[in-house]
Amino acid sequence: VYETRKILGDESIQICATCIRIPVSNCHSETINVETERPVSVEEARRLFAATPGITVIDDPANSQYPMPSTCDGSDDVFIGRIRKDMSNPNAITFWCVSDNLRKGAATNAVQIAELLAKNLK
Repeated sequence: VYETRKILGDESIQICATCIRIPVSNCHSETINVETERPVSVEEARRLFAATPGITVIDDPANSQYPMPSTCDGSDDVFIGRIRKDMSNPNAITFWCVSDNLRKGAATNAVQIAELLAKNLK
């Protein structure tokens, strides 16, 4: 909770998190619920995620296609799936997110931050 607020630079963000440990060598997996200022359809959210560099959308639950640590391990991308409306809030969506924490959380993130700084400090 505190780390997320620090990363986003906003101490007022309301966060409710539960940590669950599962036996995988690496990768973090999260169910994320986001409240938006206006209603966002599942299709719009899927389109926005897919258009964002560094995000891969795998979202076909009917065919058991969604992000899993076993298939996302070793990638720099963040994988999003199981995108759905929050039935309790018309301005919210919920989705499943998986990323390789050693690559995205550590190594790749550091490189991307350095590249951003270098680009903006010219």
